[in-house]
Amino acid sequence: MIAASAEWLEADGLGGFAFGRVDGVRTRRYHAVLAVATTPPTGRVVLVNGFDAWVDTPDGRFAITSQRYAPGGVVHPDGASRLVAFTREPWPTWTYQLPNGIEIVHELVAVRGGPVVALSWRLSRPSDARLVVQPYLSGRDVHALHYENDTLRTDSRVAGRRVTWQPYGDLPPVIALANGDYVAEPVWYRQFQYDEERARGQDFVEDLLAPGRFSFSLDSRAVLALAAGSGAGSSVASPLLNTSPERCWAAVEASERQRRAAFPTILHRAADDFIVARGGGKTIIAGYPWFSDWGRDTFIAIRGLCLAGTEHGHDRLADAREILLEWAEHVNDGMLPNFFPEAGQVAEYNSVDASLWHVIAVHEFLRQKKGDSMVNTSQRRRLHAAIDAIVTGYARGTRFGIRADGTGLLSAGEKGVQLTWMDAKVGDWVVTPRVGKPVEVQALWINALRIAGRRSSRWAALASHAQATFAERFWNEERGFLYDVIDVDHHIGMVDGRLRPNQIFAVGGLPIPLLDGEHARRVVDVVERRLWTPAGLRSLGPTEPGYVGRYRGDVRQRDGAYHQGTVWPWLTGAFVEAWIRVRGDSPETRREAGARFLAPLIRHYESSGTGHIAEIADGDAPHSPNGCPFQAWSIGEALRLVEDVLHVDAGISIASLLSPSLARAG
Repeated sequence: MIAASAEWLEADGLGGFAFGRVDGVRTRRYHAVLAVATTPPTGRVVLVNGFDAWVDTPDGRFAITSQRYAPGGVVHPDGASRLVAFTREPWPTWTYQLPNGIEIVHELVAVRGGPVVALSWRLSRPSDARLVVQPYLSGRDVHALHYENDTLRTDSRVAGRRVTWQPYGDLPPVIALANGDYVAEPVWYRQFQYDEERARGQDFVEDLLAPGRFSFSLDSRAVLALAAGSGAGSSVASPLLNTSPERCWAAVEASERQRRAAFPTILHRAADDFIVARGGGKTIIAGYPWFSDWGRDTFIAIRGLCLAGTEHGHDRLADAREILLEWAEHVNDGMLPNFFPEAGQVAEYNSVDASLWHVIAVHEFLRQKKGDSMVNTSQRRRLHAAIDAIVTGYARGTRFGIRADGTGLLSAGEKGVQLTWMDAKVGDWVVTPRVGKPVEVQALWINALRIAGRRSSRWAALASHAQATFAERFWNEERGFLYDVIDVDHHIGMVDGRLRPNQIFAVGGLPIPLLDGEHARRVVDVVERRLWTPAGLRSLGPTEPGYVGRYRGDVRQRDGAYHQGTVWPWLTGAFVEAWIRVRGDSPETRREAGARFLAPLIRHYESSGTGHIAEIADGDAPHSPNGCPFQAWSIGEALRLVEDVLHVDAGISIASLLSPSLARAG
């Protein structure tokens, strides 16, 4: 069975989710049965945090859930000990065995497009038994914690098979639809303990309200549907809530089984979790459970999530078009914001590479025949205008010292600001500042100039000048690879020669490589030898000064390790593409690359049981997955490799790269 500590995710397509551990013990503030996005995909609040459940039989009462309480981390009741099987297919399903031999099967499924989670329980064989389910409510921001207070409304409104709770008047009501009997008995349960928060040095204790209990006969399937009673997705939720519990479950089961079975692999289905609603269009969630839609993550992930697989009918080009057009409207002084702000917040233009990744994504969208035909003249003009505004703004100079200097290269950075993807910051401490001319920023910049140069000789000339300077100044002959940053802190000639993976973008991962021949091969070989792990590329060589091999401790310790050796699976896409390029792109090389790199990576993250690929892993063996457990660009780059780098013309079937449990999603 998948490890008890493994985590599962059910996403609703609006930014909301259900999320938990296999054993049901909630160890994060984010573990929830019903978390909804009030302003999709943001404004996320937890409405139903969890529940306790037990079965009353002639042989006694047996729990099938467990909670952890402070002080001391006491686990009660003992339901987790009765878990004998778990599967995530086609949705999270648990099997518990009671001491009398009876097995009870519990299923949980989120509805795509609506803030609805349907739960059911059924016995493996007939028995005189009843199930009792006691939900726990809060109504708090997804990042916060909840405490006993006099403001929360504890009343329950019962109308037939529907029960409505509204703990706080400014949040959507919670509607429960159940084929069991409900008894209102509001009780505060105090000091739930969340061990993952404690390990991070965060507050880790919470109080929740149990408004009452549902009691179900188990002579047929017990059904409990939980939903937000207003807000986004109401048109999907309302028909389900205004029918019988049995019909609700049947409708959810049929629609979700059909939707999920349409994906060729579980990786494709996982990718679908990140494409969510924003306004009248779509956007990409960077990661669950704590990220929203971020610019850099969006433009890196979109290539795999939406653009890959057009040869096999797996594309989401219409979504890509809407996402790229929406972001194109937000260019300001040559820069795109790194995230869409929540209500009342101001957009932060604090990334040097997000805008350049947008140029790459637009280029890759338009160069596909189907993609190019999907935009009209006005839309194409808007996308081209965004590219022109970005390269023009960067060339003349914009925020944070971002500008092309006389070398043609792009200089960027100020003290106290983190502009590259290595962006960890704790208070005033920028962990990996990289002020000056970072190597992957030059690769992105020169690619953006080449792309813009197809319509303007000015940018083509600047690209040639910059590429010549790059070849002259970035090669470190002593160590046999590229400097990570030159002109450090804007001091001409000062270099950072530590071994980092960013140089791989000069060879792979972008439309136009900057290196070829012997230098390209030497870069790829040293990256493979020193940085590659079965989980992805280390962010710093293990013998380099400042290397940290474990992502552990409080916020400061973890952020201090974030880009100082921690493994990042999203870099695998650029690395494998570079590996193939320097060895000669052939079906045989692609097969070898798939077996040597991608298959071990997928198997490594499969061991965590999520069906996804995590954000990061430890730099030291065994390279345990860590960070955000469900990350868009990790999945996106794996799919880009499967579909567009390894699969096409190579005779490599997707299934050959996956274990049997990953090869089919349905």
